[in-house]
Amino acid sequence: MKNIIIASTSTIHGEKHLEYLLPELSIHFKDCKTLLFIPFARPGGISHDEYTELVATTFKKINIKVQGIHELEDPIMAIKEAEAIFTGGGNTFVLVSQLYAHKIMSTITEVVKNGTPYLGTSAGSNICGLSMQTTNDMPIVYPPSFQTLGLVPFNINPHYLDTDTTSKHMGETRETRINEFHAFNAIPVIGLREGSWIEVRNSKIKLRGTLSARLFRKGQAAVEMEKNSDLTDLK
Repeated sequence: MKNIIIASTSTIHGEKHLEYLLPELSIHFKDCKTLLFIPFARPGGISHDEYTELVATTFKKINIKVQGIHELEDPIMAIKEAEAIFTGGGNTFVLVSQLYAHKIMSTITEVVKNGTPYLGTSAGSNICGLSMQTTNDMPIVYPPSFQTLGLVPFNINPHYLDTDTTSKHMGETRETRINEFHAFNAIPVIGLREGSWIEVRNSKIKLRGTLSARLFRKGQAAVEMEKNSDLTDLK
């Protein structure tokens, strides 16, 4: 009974927070009056309260009340009782460290697999895969494990950027980094471009949005997955 949106980003250039996705979210959370927000990734180092306030302002537009998990005494019970869950973006290492510190990684997996609607953006999307090892983030803290929620049978690279053939930058491209991951791991990786998202409904997994995504498999050439592609059997 999974009901999940895994979005590359919370904000498209020139738009307000989650503006591009709000019509979809009003449907995704149509039966929910409240939402539990997990602000642990702290983009730019902002506080949990600041991040929660931003999200509350956004969700007020679709008449959903937001509460930050950091405001509650028992995070495990908060996850179990939540009508809906949103994990925001920021630093994936910080996020994963905090999920383990609060002992809620497995609880989130359990309730989402049982039907609690979930939204992830950026780092909150990265953790939907089998591991966090295809994040773009700096390892500023040390999580006890790279294993994450495992809500889809592949890894995700949010904010995927195509190689700019006109650039003089000599650093590694996103494709190079994913190939480095595949030197040691066999998990498929979806490079999810800005403004696109992955929709999970029960056992079906579909690429949504206006753009294609990039599929990387160990030992194979990368391929384009067109919008609305079925990702259900991707392993």
